[in-house]
Amino acid sequence: MEKSLFTEDYRTLLRLLRDVREQAGTSQVQIASRLGTTQSLISKCERGERRLDAIELRRWVLELGLSFPDFLLQFEVLLKRKAPKSTHSHRKGQN
Repeated sequence: MEKSLFTEDYRTLLRLLRDVREQAGTSQVQIASRLGTTQSLISKCERGERRLDAIELRRWVLELGLSFPDFLLQFEVLLKRKAPKSTHSHRKGQN
């Protein structure tokens, strides 16, 4: 299995995170300040050089003024648009 840091899905997540930041009119410097980190770290995360865990991602999204469930819903919509129907394997009782 391919490491998730290098999958197209992870790249989609990072693009969405960057897009949400830009739509909020927030620079990397501003979000870094809010998160108590550096612009360099923000840049590395957005480029995929440094992996975000779920707690960090949630805090980042909240600082941008979006609820975490709404962000995840946007992410799911993007993934469903990209994914060919035939590649999904469904287990019994799961969608």
